[in-house]
Amino acid sequence: MSKALIVIDIQNDYFSGGNMELCNIIRVLRNINELIKFSREKGYEIYFIRHISKKIDASFFKPDTYGAQLHKDLDIKDSLIIEKNYPNSFRDTILKSELEKKRIDELIVCGAMTHMCIDTTIRAGFDLGYEITLIEDACATKELKYKKVLISAEFVHNAFLGALEGVFCKILTTKEFIAAATFS
Repeated sequence: MSKALIVIDIQNDYFSGGNMELCNIIRVLRNINELIKFSREKGYEIYFIRHISKKIDASFFKPDTYGAQLHKDLDIKDSLIIEKNYPNSFRDTILKSELEKKRIDELIVCGAMTHMCIDTTIRAGFDLGYEITLIEDACATKELKYKKVLISAEFVHNAFLGALEGVFCKILTTKEFIAAATFS
């Protein structure tokens, strides 16, 4: 199987001082960089996804802003950066064609936000026939509010992982993934 690491939306607006700060994003960034290093060692393709909002009244990821830039500590090197305008990383992007060029059939997914772009991209990837592993501790989200109920970021994260696991993807921690892939 040919594998690719897909790093979704690790952009400045999700960090301290940004317009949409996420919970545990610094820990998530460390885990993502560990996955990037490991993926390079294993020869996996690496694709960075960057969201640019098309909404005129967007509160974050506005075009040509610091907040929309990939975080400076993300270990990009000379990997391909794919811009998207929707939660689904496949919609109206070159991601699928790039994966096809390299004959990739297995995706390792990480990034932000668990309840939005991660969830949407994994479901779309599943529909396209990819085998997917989601790295749970390399994904971040935020608390949500529904009606008058405040839902903690931890609950949001775990609820979406629970909905995805088994049918749409396999879920592992960074350490579990590296340990399993080291011997495969």
